[in-house]
Amino acid sequence: MSGLGNNILSIDLGRTSTKTCISREPDNVTFVPSNVKQMPMEQARGGVFEARDTDPLMDLWLEYQGYGYAVGQLAADFGANLGVGQSKVEAALIKVLASVGYFNLKGDILIVMGLPYLSQEQFEKEKAQLISQLSGPHIMNFRGESVELNIAKVWVMPEGYGSLLWSEAQHKQGSGDPDFTQLSVALVDIGHQTIDYLMVDNFRFARGASKSEDFGMNKFYELVAKEIEGADSQSLALISAVNKPKGDRFYRPRGASKPSNLDDFLPALIEVFSREICDRVLAWLPERVTDMILTGGGGEFFCKDVQRLLKDAKINTHLAAPSRQANALGQYIYGEAQVSSKSFSIS
Repeated sequence: MSGLGNNILSIDLGRTSTKTCISREPDNVTFVPSNVKQMPMEQARGGVFEARDTDPLMDLWLEYQGYGYAVGQLAADFGANLGVGQSKVEAALIKVLASVGYFNLKGDILIVMGLPYLSQEQFEKEKAQLISQLSGPHIMNFRGESVELNIAKVWVMPEGYGSLLWSEAQHKQGSGDPDFTQLSVALVDIGHQTIDYLMVDNFRFARGASKSEDFGMNKFYELVAKEIEGADSQSLALISAVNKPKGDRFYRPRGASKPSNLDDFLPALIEVFSREICDRVLAWLPERVTDMILTGGGGEFFCKDVQRLLKDAKINTHLAAPSRQANALGQYIYGEAQVSSKSFSIS
């Protein structure tokens, strides 16, 4: 048991990118584009001649149970999209194995993950599927090197809950934020595929008042793509351009002679979409809520507009910081707490 604390792997299965970490340091959270492509092993091995000091994130590939897989940017280069509309259980094992290989983990590994809370029944079903897929021994070939591992324990929490754990950990460091353990807090995680609404009373997860909604940043990227001839709403380059600072938002679809300046139409789209988000939040928001934590890539992107629009509702809105990494970091803290508890067992 003594070495397991160093083998906690937290994975936030984002639809744009997998956020993964093996520590509670925000700067050490790794972003891996969510694209996954199954291919013949010979094709996957194509990059094996390259020097080992190339950036592995640009060339993530592995072999597992007779199949080859490209992950992230490499998969995107081979034509894989982000898998919008699929269950996050699909390809989860490959994303976990890629993260294990990237961090050079071996032996017994503990995994902490999140899944959308579309309903209690679906969450429990997908949680069981995920634990079944991941648990136990695995042998893979990661970028040409054999790796043996045993996933000894898998914890699965509702998507977004990690941000509450992370925000509360910052409170203990004297950040001046309210004590979330003593409040009725709403967590709104605006992701690529879903918005996750979690209700937490004095740190008790309110199952009956929590839900995930199949509406997220992908709908916003579709609006952006409609403004540009030939644009693909799942393009990593388009998504990257949207999230750049004002004045630096240029995107050139394949085949176009010059890039489009997204600032020409982005402000108007942001205003419309922010109001849509706020309408959905207010339609869900339980009456007892005093404070709301915004998190996720969409939470960060729309924070100022959402705070402005919710001001009249007298809701204290806080942004998890850093919001894109907060779920992964909070999940890692949960894993640490479980390992340190006297009741922890991997049997």
